[in-house]
Amino acid sequence: MKRTSVVIDLLGGAAVLGRRVSSEKELVVSLQEGLPYRALEAVKQRLRLSDSELAQAIGIHPRTLIRRKSQKRLRSDESDRLSRLARVTSRAIDALGSEENALAWLRHPNRALGGAAPLRYLNTDLGAMRIEAILGHIEWGDLS
Repeated sequence: MKRTSVVIDLLGGAAVLGRRVSSEKELVVSLQEGLPYRALEAVKQRLRLSDSELAQAIGIHPRTLIRRKSQKRLRSDESDRLSRLARVTSRAIDALGSEENALAWLRHPNRALGGAAPLRYLNTDLGAMRIEAILGHIEWGDLS
């Protein structure tokens, strides 16, 4: 549950989501309905991402993000990808001990990824699973 609460916080919490979300079940409902565009802005600000970094990390073309801003809502698949970014960031915070360490690690080239930064792997589910596996190794002291 702790990780879910961090994900909800990264997405902007009740102030951005428009309602109190306190469980995975409630988060799933919010994702299915599509998150408010403000959740994307909250993640971008909190993780200090540029527009291009955010677009790449969630696999959405920058022009599409501009359209979503005018529509004020993300589609459910886009919401899911934004939630994935928040989930992996939450896992990185746990594994690396602080938000600062996690943000630096996500941007830094990683040998386990052939020199790519973990942030560049998050636009696919398989890539995110790979990052979570690496973070699991870090948590257990197997790999940095």
